[in-house]
Amino acid sequence: MCSPRGSLTEPSLLTEGLLDELVSSIRGQVYQKGDPNFVEYTIMFNGNVETIGQVVVCPLDAEDVSEIILFCRKHAFSPSVKAGGFGTAGWAVGGDIIIDLSKIADADIEPPNEESTFTSIRDMAPSNSKGKGKKPGVNAGKRRREDDDKLRTYQAASGTVAAFLRGPSRSDLPPPNLRRRLNESADGSHANASDTSVQLVQNIPTTSPGSDVDAPNVARRSNVESTPDGNIGSSNAPFNADPFGYLEDHNHSSYSGRSNFQSTSRTLYGSWGSGSNSAGSSVAITTAPTVLHSIPSQTRAIHTHAYVTFGAGMRQKEIDTFTANNPLRARSISGGQDTVPYHVPFAAHPAGSSIMLLGGFGFLGRLYGLSIDNLVEVEMVLADGRILIVNENEHSDLWWALRGAGPAFGIATRYKAKAFPIPVVFAGNLIYRFHKATAASLIKHFRDCIKNAPRELYANVLLTAGPAGKDSLVVVQMCYVGSREKGQEYLAALASWDGEKCLLNEVNEKSFLHQQDSVAQVLRGKAGRQWFIRSALITSLPDDIIHQTVLKFDDTPIGCTWLFELAGGAISDFEDTCVPKSQRETLFTVAALHQWDMGINDPRCITTAEDWIADTLKPVQTGGPFPSFLGRHEAPSRTISSFGSNWDRLKEIKKIYDPTNVFRNSLWPLDAEGNIVEASTHEPPTPSAAGTSFEVLLKE
Repeated sequence: MCSPRGSLTEPSLLTEGLLDELVSSIRGQVYQKGDPNFVEYTIMFNGNVETIGQVVVCPLDAEDVSEIILFCRKHAFSPSVKAGGFGTAGWAVGGDIIIDLSKIADADIEPPNEESTFTSIRDMAPSNSKGKGKKPGVNAGKRRREDDDKLRTYQAASGTVAAFLRGPSRSDLPPPNLRRRLNESADGSHANASDTSVQLVQNIPTTSPGSDVDAPNVARRSNVESTPDGNIGSSNAPFNADPFGYLEDHNHSSYSGRSNFQSTSRTLYGSWGSGSNSAGSSVAITTAPTVLHSIPSQTRAIHTHAYVTFGAGMRQKEIDTFTANNPLRARSISGGQDTVPYHVPFAAHPAGSSIMLLGGFGFLGRLYGLSIDNLVEVEMVLADGRILIVNENEHSDLWWALRGAGPAFGIATRYKAKAFPIPVVFAGNLIYRFHKATAASLIKHFRDCIKNAPRELYANVLLTAGPAGKDSLVVVQMCYVGSREKGQEYLAALASWDGEKCLLNEVNEKSFLHQQDSVAQVLRGKAGRQWFIRSALITSLPDDIIHQTVLKFDDTPIGCTWLFELAGGAISDFEDTCVPKSQRETLFTVAALHQWDMGINDPRCITTAEDWIADTLKPVQTGGPFPSFLGRHEAPSRTISSFGSNWDRLKEIKKIYDPTNVFRNSLWPLDAEGNIVEASTHEPPTPSAAGTSFEVLLKE
């Protein structure tokens, strides 16, 4: 009989004798509730989640995981799996026995072998194979949390953006005229598009880019014009011009013909108020990346791809850092030897390794597909304790199912995935102040610019509210997988919108590792806050949807971000996973990413996301979101619709590999008998300190 939380039986009590049995069966550490390490290991990125688990187990390899699963089956405990702790639903800490995979963190990169294939995981050394016995676990959880904190710093994405987000305060000016030219000077004249001067606007005292002190109130207006390095902040194009029409002009004058590896956009300010700086002007935002590397934009990779093997305990940023620090040989165009970093197509930071089983759409997705599309092999522990190597030739039915719904079928302990040479990307942000009167025009411009964009171009537009005392912003992000020379053309099109002054343009050549931090940097997200996410896949973006979106966003509370990401490209090339073709052929993936402080119960933090996704976007939606975007208290029908026509086959495979629903602490919305299980009954509870009620969802 099912328990209220969807279990096979009522939870058992972990007695001292059972604890001793568990400890003696594995090499890894075990931390019981009440141990400080238990608290540290069960902390989730989403502060709205509270575990009711009894013990945390930190296995060292697949054999340990197998023993834990057998123990759970023998004594009727419910297992859950934590591989980073970024999932907002909280399934990772929803079990009686929490399996934390952080100790399975080996990594390796290899070029294709002579047969143009890879070394199977079964032929590689087991995880932690050099370790013997248990090591003391004193403060192990604290060290893990401190490592998490270090990974959640995103300043390296752009020092310029970091300084900008620290500085400006809310502007009280009314929205500017919609048709105001980006390059219009104060006297109404027009600057030359090739002019390398930067227009002075009102001054604010400067702060060090590394300072934590917010700057005083920002100037009344801001502007970024073209710079000596070729960054484009304005355009002389007609208002109704074809955004890509100038691509036929092979003598486009904005490109300076040289490469620059620093952020070059600047905002200069003239004097402001009675207490202004008498110096007249100063550079308020001008920084270089935190770490400057020589970016090998003139190298040619020897291998079209490589293979990266990594343990399931590695967080995505750790994998990106590993591959960036272990480049493979390449050739310089001058004929010499060089190296080039390879990267697995991941979502942007932060994320855990389970993104490899749930979708994974990021900056490389339009060029190479989702993360699940670049998976080539998995080491997985099944519900009966068996350890399998799963790939396209072995257990093909499970291979199809685990790429999209993997956590419901087993515990992945090691992955092998394709990685691709990414010597440089031309990427960054165009930042504008959000005004209800002009935001729709900018979104429509963005939509029209990226129509028929090449696969090398990733682009999104997001609306982000607050934080308190700060202006809401509209941010256009682009990432061209290639050099500045070509990417400049797409930047020019996106930057040609003239409805408002561009507050900041920091698009430039940078390493892909730094670019991976860019979304998190703009979101200004913090661990421990309450998070609520809703997402959808849409087939079109008509004007009326855009206008309704802007009007509704204007009423969102601080901490809300709404995102439109250009999808398509290589995503639609793959058909051999449980994510259906109907979901892959959509135009945009859309997400509401809401965060707010603990102790605040503002229903709008939940209802505005639900209303936008479920109501406003309903006419253009198809199915549910990519599985990686399924959030807390998601309706079972939305989970099922993420798999579309593949759902029935997915259920049949579940019966084969997990007939008793051992892996129920996952996105799987059914119990062992195949009955619908409401999300609120198979997710961990909300802590009382959160102050948030999800009753508004139950009323809908």
